[in-house]
Amino acid sequence: MSDKDAVDAIIGQWAAVRPDLDTTAMEVFGRVYRLARTMGDRVEEAYARFGIARGEFDVLATLRRADTPYTLSPRRLSATLMLTTGGMTGRLDKLERRGLVRRSPDPHDRRGLQVTLTAEGLALVDEAVGAGVAVQKQALESALDGAQAAQLAGLLRQLLTSTTPAD
Repeated sequence: MSDKDAVDAIIGQWAAVRPDLDTTAMEVFGRVYRLARTMGDRVEEAYARFGIARGEFDVLATLRRADTPYTLSPRRLSATLMLTTGGMTGRLDKLERRGLVRRSPDPHDRRGLQVTLTAEGLALVDEAVGAGVAVQKQALESALDGAQAAQLAGLLRQLLTSTTPAD
C-alpha cells in the first residue's frame, strides 16, 4: 500500500466523529480535486515559461484545435471555454497585443468578428502544449504503468460521463 495522503487524514477525522458515513465518494472526489489542482499548477508553471497563463493557453489551444485557418468567433470561443464575453474580451485583448491572435470582421456576418491564431501564436501554442503534456506525462509515468493509466482514464471517463449533463 502506498503512503497516506491528505485525504486519508480527512477520512480518518470523519471516521472518528461520524463512523456511520460511507466516505468512499469523498475519497475519490477529494483526490480528483486535489490532483487537478496540483497538476493544474504544474502545467501553469510550464505555460509561464512561454509568457502565458492557463486562460490564455486555453484560448490559443481552442483556436489550434479548430485546425486551419485556426479561426473561431469570439462567441464560439466563449461558449467552448465557458467564459463570459467580457472575460473573453480581456483574454483576446492581451493575446492580440502580443501578436498571438488577430481579430477581424467576419466575412459572413457584418456585425460579427472572427479570431484567428497568428503564425507566432501557432508556434507558441504548439511549444506550450508540448511542455504541458510533458509535465502531465512525467507525473503519470512516475506513479502508474501504461495499463494502469489506461484503466484509470477509462474509469474517470465513465465517472465523468455519468455525472455530466448531456449537451
